[in-house]
Amino acid sequence: MSALERAFEAARARRLRVVFPELGQDARIDAAVARLRAGGLADPIALAEMSAAQIATLVERRGVKAALARRMLNRPLIRAAAMVAAGEADAMVAGAVAASKKVIEAASLAIGPAEEGRAVSSFFLMVFPDGRDLIFADCGLNVDPDAAQLVDIARASEKTGRALLGAARVALLSFSTGRSGAGASVDKVRAAAEASGFTGPVQGDAALNPRVAVAKGLGTGDANVLVFPNLDAGNIAYKLAQELAGAQALGPILQGFRRPVCDLSRGATVEDIVAATVVTLALA
Repeated sequence: MSALERAFEAARARRLRVVFPELGQDARIDAAVARLRAGGLADPIALAEMSAAQIATLVERRGVKAALARRMLNRPLIRAAAMVAAGEADAMVAGAVAASKKVIEAASLAIGPAEEGRAVSSFFLMVFPDGRDLIFADCGLNVDPDAAQLVDIARASEKTGRALLGAARVALLSFSTGRSGAGASVDKVRAAAEASGFTGPVQGDAALNPRVAVAKGLGTGDANVLVFPNLDAGNIAYKLAQELAGAQALGPILQGFRRPVCDLSRGATVEDIVAATVVTLALA
């Protein structure tokens, strides 16, 4: 059974509440919500009225006065995130209309990181036509993470990989494998690999091909969680996988927050939105 099939199965069994703050603003969201409801995959809900619980959440999390919290909750994305933080919804899915920056800002303000001081990040579940499922991170949030942030991304991605794939084999990617190259970016990845214990720095072929891994002397060549050194590499890689390999890219789904949030690609199809929602719920 594929990762996506397992996620669909889990979603039907749990039927969690998902808030869609863009419901009614985009035909794709409306169609996806209808499919989720008809398929028994989730209990989609629209943006609720401002509540005392939402206000209390912002007062507690952000340390603001109640009056300021009310003003913040006039912004739909923040109110949706506050619904999740207050337990009025189990997850939030947005981004078909809103920019990623706004979705992430809302999640940061109302939900907050799972661990203070840890970098939050994003991932894509990449579903390839040959049946392979891979986690790509970070492809949507951290522009140029330092070594410590790469460690946070890798550890969060390992947790995601275990939840979605059943097992996580993490590779920290670089243009160099082991000690074959030098430079600031390689040194950064090497430091992150040494601090986290994950394989790296490793080139893409050595991360994915056992024969190449043996030849280059690092790893086992069977990674299923790929951590990229920067946003350029991650974003380019997932889009090339879509266009050249026909992979379905589900996400970006945020990780490292207290509760699940999906920041949809603005080019997402109805099918993508349904699948990304189901994957998000698998992490709830």
